[in-house]
Amino acid sequence: MNHHIGIVEDDANIQNIVAAYLKKEGFPVTVMETAESAWELWETRQPDMWILDIMLPGMDGYEFCKKIRQESDVPIVIISAKDEEIDKIIGLELGGDDYLTKPFSPRELVARVKRLFKRTSPLTETNHTPDDRVKAGDLLIYEHDHRIFWHGLEEDVTTKEFAMLLLLAKHPNRAFSREELLVKIWGEDYFGSDRAVDDLVKRIRKKLVSVPLETVWGYGYRLRIEEEPS
Repeated sequence: MNHHIGIVEDDANIQNIVAAYLKKEGFPVTVMETAESAWELWETRQPDMWILDIMLPGMDGYEFCKKIRQESDVPIVIISAKDEEIDKIIGLELGGDDYLTKPFSPRELVARVKRLFKRTSPLTETNHTPDDRVKAGDLLIYEHDHRIFWHGLEEDVTTKEFAMLLLLAKHPNRAFSREELLVKIWGEDYFGSDRAVDDLVKRIRKKLVSVPLETVWGYGYRLRIEEEPS
């Protein structure tokens, strides 16, 4: 089954073109004209990706992107007539995974959609291996099942939260720079600020209360695990 894509765009012509090209590639799509209607869809049937315009009536695309990022790491491709570098930086820092300036090639959009799915899917689409687990202190991770337990209780985490915890748990007490974390979790082609790493850490700490995710000031983060006496 192909991934479901939500298109949030108030220009009917762009709606039709984008939807037609994605449907041709086998993607089921839902088209909406406002961020408010997109949020209603999110609460009932969550798309696997958003294609999001910035300049929308009512709630704008920036605010919608921010709201989605508070709940999920679902891929977001921003399409906008705003072509200044600062607009792109804002969109990416708020959680966008890619940014296309209008007018754009529909074929390029499809290529970027496929690339994003390819980049994010390996974190969840793995073979089931019951014994494939990573343990670091009171943190237990079943890598291929994509499940995390903290103090024996299962926690609901997003894709990037899982990726960061898995990376740090596999290398306890090793300090990773923000730049390293950006490359390993967001990918080498990510264009944006390392503030994304800090935001991700804040969300993890909020969910896994007292998790020993330690700040290495001026550098990055590590998972501090006390060595068991021999």
